[in-house]
Amino acid sequence: MKYDFDVLTDRRGTGAVKWDVGENELPMWVADMDFRTAPAVLEAVERKTAHGIFGYQGITKEWYRAYAGWWERRHAFRLEEDWLMFCTGVVPAISSIVRKLTTPAEKVLIQSPVYHVFFHSVQDNGRQVSDSALKYEGGSYEIDFGDLEEKLSDPQTTMMILCNPHNPVGRIWSREELAHIGELCAKHHVLVISDEIHCDLADPGCGYVPFASVSDTCRENSITCIAPTKTFNLAGLQTAAVFVPDEALRHRVHRALDTDGITGANSFAVDAAVAAFTEGDEWLDELREYVFRNKETVRQFLASELPQIRAVPSQATYLLWLDCRALTGDAEEFAQFLRKHTGLFVSSGNSFGGDGRHFLRVNLACPRSLVLDGLQRLKEGTDAYQASARLQRADHPLHSHSTDSATK
Repeated sequence: MKYDFDVLTDRRGTGAVKWDVGENELPMWVADMDFRTAPAVLEAVERKTAHGIFGYQGITKEWYRAYAGWWERRHAFRLEEDWLMFCTGVVPAISSIVRKLTTPAEKVLIQSPVYHVFFHSVQDNGRQVSDSALKYEGGSYEIDFGDLEEKLSDPQTTMMILCNPHNPVGRIWSREELAHIGELCAKHHVLVISDEIHCDLADPGCGYVPFASVSDTCRENSITCIAPTKTFNLAGLQTAAVFVPDEALRHRVHRALDTDGITGANSFAVDAAVAAFTEGDEWLDELREYVFRNKETVRQFLASELPQIRAVPSQATYLLWLDCRALTGDAEEFAQFLRKHTGLFVSSGNSFGGDGRHFLRVNLACPRSLVLDGLQRLKEGTDAYQASARLQRADHPLHSHSTDSATK
């Protein structure tokens, strides 16, 4: 490999949210990579810094061309430049769109288990969550289209937030699945926001399908949120975009974003995105391969050392969704136990809704030495957790039946 992703960069004491942890703790939770960003991005930021003036930043023609070129080159989708709007982040954009394009007490549909901020973006704006939970069958997740249509047909449901690829389960939705979603939403007059922030982090050999590329129906009834931030580890630069093919809808979205004050770029946001999308291909290809190998390392370790935990099949993101049903019905309790007894800090599935109480989410975008360290801590913590359960069963024999079912 040209790029060395094994390099350890000490992030403690730098203000990094991920690493604001105890001295002996290993954070593998929030979706933030422990790799330095692509050299081209670093060079662009350094040039901007050397210039020494940080006044108001405009959105340049190069920014529009970089996005359009990337999506055509990487995803075979012609993204028209006039569809694009700069924004400071995908989450602020989603919250703004929910707030301005729905009315209080209306319902916004999501598909749990899903990125927990979706719940906040809906509920904190005085709207109701309509949850069409994904089906977990045969060890993988599928869309329950019968339930989906039932929820979409509710007159109070006016918007759907689609996660494509899906965080945390790692599914890349197929063209056929997306087309079906688009048809149902159009049939029931439900507007689609497609969060595609993880789209460039598909496993090698896997390609994601932009929702707006599927059909005229999907294109004209959708708002898509995209960014280089997950792909190139740029969350701190607050750089993202929204694209809306339909002109009338685009005007409404632009007013929403603009009135909420999230359309202004900081001094680095534009140049960093341009560098990433014009010069970052080779770096990203190697990153995807490295992360995929990390996933394989985890799968192999679990199969041989921790068969009680199963990695859900994943085609995208640098996250893995771990099935812990054989151990616990309360992932929050298990996650807290792991952190207390081993220092391993992973995300509890409880906050993702749906069946998340049986799952953990682990972030594998880090040097392999940290992945191996995390796996050893996971094994140590799991052994201790099961030993603790056995002790509780011995102390409370009347409850042995329920304890047995949790530790098999």
